[in-house]
Amino acid sequence: MESSHSRRLLNSLPKPGEVITLRLMKISVCLLLSLVASSVIADEFRTFTSTTGIAIRARFVKSENGQVDIIREDGQPFTFPLTALSPEDQEWVKQAAAAQASGFITKASPNDNLPPSELNELIGVPIFEDSVLWASDANTVAKRLKLPKESETRLQSSFRGYPREDARMFGARPFSIALYAQENRPTALSLVFANKGDLFGAKGSAEEHFDAEAAPKEAERLLKEAMDKDVSTVTELLKQKLGEPQRQRFGEGEGRDYVYRWDWRGHAILLREVDKEYVGIEVATSAFADAGGKFERTSDSDIRAMAAANVENRENGDVVVGDIPMVDQGPKGYCVPATAERAMRYLGVPADMYVLAMAGNTGFGGGTSVNALLDGVGLDIRRKGRSFDQWNGEMKLRDIKKHIDKGVPVMWALYSTGEWNKTATERTKERQDVTDWGAWTERMKDINKTANLKKDTSTGHVVLIIGYNEATEEIAFSDSWGDRYKERWMTVAEAESISQKGFWVVGF
Repeated sequence: MESSHSRRLLNSLPKPGEVITLRLMKISVCLLLSLVASSVIADEFRTFTSTTGIAIRARFVKSENGQVDIIREDGQPFTFPLTALSPEDQEWVKQAAAAQASGFITKASPNDNLPPSELNELIGVPIFEDSVLWASDANTVAKRLKLPKESETRLQSSFRGYPREDARMFGARPFSIALYAQENRPTALSLVFANKGDLFGAKGSAEEHFDAEAAPKEAERLLKEAMDKDVSTVTELLKQKLGEPQRQRFGEGEGRDYVYRWDWRGHAILLREVDKEYVGIEVATSAFADAGGKFERTSDSDIRAMAAANVENRENGDVVVGDIPMVDQGPKGYCVPATAERAMRYLGVPADMYVLAMAGNTGFGGGTSVNALLDGVGLDIRRKGRSFDQWNGEMKLRDIKKHIDKGVPVMWALYSTGEWNKTATERTKERQDVTDWGAWTERMKDINKTANLKKDTSTGHVVLIIGYNEATEEIAFSDSWGDRYKERWMTVAEAESISQKGFWVVGF
């Protein structure tokens, strides 16, 4: 039975003979909710349906305090209770209102009626819920996806997993899954399928990635076959529920290419195939996708202030740059793009190590010339509004100090030998228990006088130098191997003995 409010609303609908008839307007309210999200910005009209099955074509304005505001096609505004709509459409309105408040939905999608449960079943994991992903708690989303936390700073966090071989998402095997968040709200979900880094990577991560076997002679053919299969599998699966994709230009600079795009309730699902590199999916906001993947540059003055505020001066004389995001490169030789991603994200520039690896022309399994890769990565960094400086020579504390004091880490190329890593791990652990820093200083000076670690050219590596202690003549460095490796210490002389004598700085 109709409520008096519903009767008043229906009485104001167009009469037979006018532009719209009641019979033609009979559509589910769920479609209206799709209008709600879209017309917030796109000024589009959709059909709203009441609990009694009567429909009205109008533009959604807002929903607050249990009331829904619309404007009919003839310009007549109406306000009515949310409960006057069908249960399905009430849920749609809630989603649309949340998206409207966040500014994530820019246009309607014919897929907005698809329940999240059906989309999740198609994908194979519960990515989506009734609430907009971008307004969700990042930790809760990561828990749903079983992604361990990779990094957390004051503003940023990331969660990354390297799934088992039998894992499937979107019908294909994901080698890497990463969830990025800002102030604990998801900003993007990235999945990488067949790619030349992981497909021929090592069996282990961290120091074990140096044990990788050479890629087979037919690596290029095997990569192409794997990529073609993943693209076909993912595309056909998504078409089952979301229809034909839109082809769109996406990205910036060397990373700009075509993607296939599907939209659902303020989420853009972007399938990217980069020839001879990788196949990946990014789930991003519709607004970000509409902008072609371009981001708004943060001013140098803001970045400079942020970096300076991150310098930590400890009582023992350590000066360390904090709040640097961690990136775990996984079982492949992606130390350069992973380290560059860390430095870029720290200075407010979105980055992804797989895209950077492409720009740097990495080889199968990730290996390549450090200089060649960083030349390619440097182009991308400069294109995104940050400076990228490089110098060669002996490691000198004064050169490191001038950057660390400004809150800027230094990328450094070295030979990460077993001896170096074993010593660094043991030294750092021992350093944590030091109470007599005078005695420690004398001991480090003695080590600096005799340090002579052996180089091994098969262990080429890049890390971030994140700190120093002028009195003890030590540096702090951070590997892209996960949280356990975020801060380790060695003397300057030890570092110089295994240095490749190359240094790079992402700055402002």
